[in-house]
Amino acid sequence: MRILKDAAKQYLPERLSGALRELLHPGSTKPLERITYDQDGLITMHNCDFMHQDAFTRAYLAGDVLGSWFGGKVHWRVHVLFWAAERALRLGGDFIECGVHLGGFSRAVVEYVDFGRLTDRTFYLLDSFEGVSKEHLSEEEKKRGILDYEYANDYEAVCRTFQQFDNVKIIKGLIPDSLSQVDCENVGFLSIDLNSAVPEIAAAEFFWERLLPGATVVLDDYGWEKHLAQKHAFDKFAESRNVPILSLPTGQGVIIKP
Repeated sequence: MRILKDAAKQYLPERLSGALRELLHPGSTKPLERITYDQDGLITMHNCDFMHQDAFTRAYLAGDVLGSWFGGKVHWRVHVLFWAAERALRLGGDFIECGVHLGGFSRAVVEYVDFGRLTDRTFYLLDSFEGVSKEHLSEEEKKRGILDYEYANDYEAVCRTFQQFDNVKIIKGLIPDSLSQVDCENVGFLSIDLNSAVPEIAAAEFFWERLLPGATVVLDDYGWEKHLAQKHAFDKFAESRNVPILSLPTGQGVIIKP
């Protein structure tokens, strides 16, 4: 029924949409509400004016031009990352991204919070830059098509993207092997997007005690059907630490470190 209402609002003239409204809700005079956002698997009528703010637009474009999002529009996912990054500014600590691809998310965050000016902090970017390791995938993940992703893995391009930022450190290698190269004790922002449960849980376990109280962990794949194995793995991770995961309609999951 919701699908019919949305379709009516978007594509039908007012007279026809009114007839459909009467059919669905006899006697109702309430107009069909306007869709404000229809991207990335999320459709809503709610306010999303953040998309039109100058700071957001500038930062989003800084990430979008890199091609890291396969041509998709991911404004609300980026909005969540910006929210987490702003929290980290107040908390202190370093920033971590596990799963960089071409650097779209991290470059947008760097622009949004003006990370280059934070001389006392480091943004660590970890990725194999060679795609997902087959050895890390379970049979369930293979059946769900995780290996179907075609990554434009270009380590040199990512290095060029961030070469102007002295406080961004790029670490090439598979997780968990590369985690030992992260030299920090306090983390305020952690983004995990590795498309596989084994390295994601390894990263979460490695950084958990380093996360400052109130720090945000953003799980990019948590709510997507294709990544159900990762969701189940993080549900167990969270339960063992007695913390909840907030599932978002963007497909992300959010954990706040107690």
